[in-house]
Amino acid sequence: MLPIASVVFGNCNGIAMVDYLQKAVLLNLSTIELYGSNDPYRREPRSPRKSRQPSGAGLCDITEGTVVTEDRCKSPTSAKMSRKLSLPTDLKPDLDIKDNSFSRSRSSSVTSIDKESREAISALHFCETYTRKTDSSPSPCLWVGTTLGTVFIITLNLPPGPDQRLLQPVIVSPSGTILRLKGAILRMAFLDATGCLMPPASEPWKEHNVPEEKDEKEKQKKRRPVSVSPSSSQEISENQYAVICSEKQAKVISLPTQNCAYKQNITETSFVLRGDIVALSNSVCLACFCANGHIMTFSLPSLRPLLDVYYLPLTNMRIARTFCFTNNGQALYLVSPTEIQRLTYSQETCENLQEMLGELFTPVETPEAPNRGFFKGLFGGGAQSLDREELFGESSSGRASRSLAQHIPGPGGIEGVKGAASGVVGELARARLALDERGQKLGDLEERTAAMLSSADSFSKHAHEMMLKYKDKKWYQF
Repeated sequence: MLPIASVVFGNCNGIAMVDYLQKAVLLNLSTIELYGSNDPYRREPRSPRKSRQPSGAGLCDITEGTVVTEDRCKSPTSAKMSRKLSLPTDLKPDLDIKDNSFSRSRSSSVTSIDKESREAISALHFCETYTRKTDSSPSPCLWVGTTLGTVFIITLNLPPGPDQRLLQPVIVSPSGTILRLKGAILRMAFLDATGCLMPPASEPWKEHNVPEEKDEKEKQKKRRPVSVSPSSSQEISENQYAVICSEKQAKVISLPTQNCAYKQNITETSFVLRGDIVALSNSVCLACFCANGHIMTFSLPSLRPLLDVYYLPLTNMRIARTFCFTNNGQALYLVSPTEIQRLTYSQETCENLQEMLGELFTPVETPEAPNRGFFKGLFGGGAQSLDREELFGESSSGRASRSLAQHIPGPGGIEGVKGAASGVVGELARARLALDERGQKLGDLEERTAAMLSSADSFSKHAHEMMLKYKDKKWYQF
């Protein structure tokens, strides 16, 4: 298993690749040299001119403060951090000429040359795939994307054995394969023949001078995820799919034939700020966040639209710089320098959102105070803090303090007999009082019953008299 053991850098001038095992520069080319003889632009040499101040007309040139030239060269972790916030593709033309970036003008005008000379490296991806149409097996390579929508494939030739890898550097050579899309390249990924996402080639960091235990060595062997050796490449003979997302469109290219299997124009009136290939519901999809505030998802590899919903407008460049998608239908971005906003566009994740909420601190129950022993309470000289509820509350009523001594009489003593007798007398008195109250209530009930009986007799008597009075009278005698 041979690691690439290389790091690659890209900027507005070109690309550089360094072998950190051999501490040697493997590649140092400008974007013009990457094209070679296939350059579609006429790049004529011209005299240098003064740099212009960035205008505020385009969205890519919005700044949050004045930036000094020296500050722009400093690391982001320096003490005096630069406040410039722009898009990752801030070297591209303004919005008014963004829609025409796909037109390959061959004119030698100043405008076209100025536009083409600003081509920068915008995406890099190490992988093990097919570099040419005639390849029968995948090999280690580097895919390079630019702000003008061009994708280059650079072949990486590794030494045959691990011992030779420590002595020989990686041989880097452009493959000559060039792919083109509309808009700046944002993201590249690869799928196998079944549509599963292929992780990029990687190797865990290992300190050669630090002795390792036997168990740790076995764990490291099991933990290595991806092999990029030529021997293992021959075992894989299936087709692959390259997923390329740009600011305007997305393409799925079949490898090694390099035919465009699927194509989707993401937006025409705006452009994509962020595009990621993420896992969602046991499958993978392409998630995009556009400058007009829309979140869009597409299935892979068919690029069928799954979601197109308006979320928020691009009012702060911090959102454009920090927005990123993650697995299970979630996304993150910085609302402010100290606040992170998390959102979800998956119904399954939304239903389980309460169980997934994070906590700043781990909740720990307050431990109970240890019980004070008898001798510690009797001879302890320290003051003991007590509260009102503990002294007079219902929870502690009837229970004496464990730090106080009290006499508990035995069951056969005179005091116990007196206590039992007084208890019986009290119960008898309460029973007599209850009987008296019950008799009084029964007497009142008897009196009310007699009164009701007499009232009923009187009513019956008056009714009989009325019946006799009007018994013999006719209706016309009333």
